[in-house]
Amino acid sequence: MKRIFLFLMTNIAIMVVLSITLSLLGVDSLLQQNGSDLNVQALVVFSGVIGFGGAFISLAISKWMAKRMTGAVVITSPSTNMEKWLIKTVEKQAKIVGIKMPEVAIFPSSQMNAFATGMSKNKALVAVSQGLLDSMAQGEIEAVVGHEMSHVANGDMVTLTLIQGVVNTFVVFLSRIIGHVVDRVILKNNRGYGIGYFVTVIFTQIILSILAAVIVMYFSRKREFVADTGGADLAGHQNMINALKRLAQREPEPLPEQLAAFGIGEKPKKGLMHLWSSHPPLEDRIEALEKRAMNRS
Repeated sequence: MKRIFLFLMTNIAIMVVLSITLSLLGVDSLLQQNGSDLNVQALVVFSGVIGFGGAFISLAISKWMAKRMTGAVVITSPSTNMEKWLIKTVEKQAKIVGIKMPEVAIFPSSQMNAFATGMSKNKALVAVSQGLLDSMAQGEIEAVVGHEMSHVANGDMVTLTLIQGVVNTFVVFLSRIIGHVVDRVILKNNRGYGIGYFVTVIFTQIILSILAAVIVMYFSRKREFVADTGGADLAGHQNMINALKRLAQREPEPLPEQLAAFGIGEKPKKGLMHLWSSHPPLEDRIEALEKRAMNRS
C-alpha cells in the first residue's frame, strides 16, 4: 500500500510541479502571444495519465508477459529433487526477507540467467533458466535466487516503474510542447494541427525516450549492487561472488527487452552505450562484493 500511495503521490506531484514551473517561466503567455491554443494544464494531466498509465499497465501484466516471452513454466508440483530444493530455497528466503511466497518458474534455455518480476513484492514471480540450474553449484544458485528475491523484497519492480512513469510523463509533455511550437510559432499554422506537429511529436518523442532511458538505466544499475548484497546476505558473500564469476565466463542469456533490467546480468556494452546498460559490469559488482566481505570480516 505504501508503494501504491507513493505511485499516486508521485504522479500528482509531477503534474503539479510541471504546471507551476510552466506558469513561472511564462510558457502560457509565450504560447498565447504567438497564437497558440495549447491548454498547458490539460496537457500536463494528459502527459501524467499516459506516462504513468503506460508504465503501470506494463507492471500489471509483467508476470503474464514474462511467462509467455520466455516460456517459463511455474512449478506447481515439484517432480525432481532440483525442483523440490529450489522451492524450499525460495520459501526459506521469502520468510527471511518477509514477503509472501512468490511463484517459482524454470524457463528453457541452455544459458545462465534468472529474473524476478510482478505487480508487487507479495505477488511476484522468480524464474531461473535450466542452463543456470545445470551449470552452477547449489550455493551459487542460492545466491542468484537471493539476488532476485532481494529485488522483490526491495520493491524494485515498482520503484523502476515509478521512475519510468516520471520520465515518460516528461517525454510525452515535452514532445507535444515542441510540436506545438513548431506548428504554431515556426510554421504559423492556425487551423488545427498540421503535418509539422505530428512529425515533430513523433521525432522528438523517439529522441527524448532514448535520452530518458539513460536516467532509468542509471537507477537500474544502482539497484543491482543492492540486490547483490542481498544475495550475499542470504547465501553468503563467497557464493554470490562465485555466481557472478561463473556468469562472467559466459555471456548471460539475453532476455526480452521488457525483462532485461530484471535479469541477473546482460551482455556488456562498450563506450557511451554503457549509459544504456541496465546492469553494471560484472567485474565492478564482484569488486564491490569483495570489498564488502573484507570490511565485514
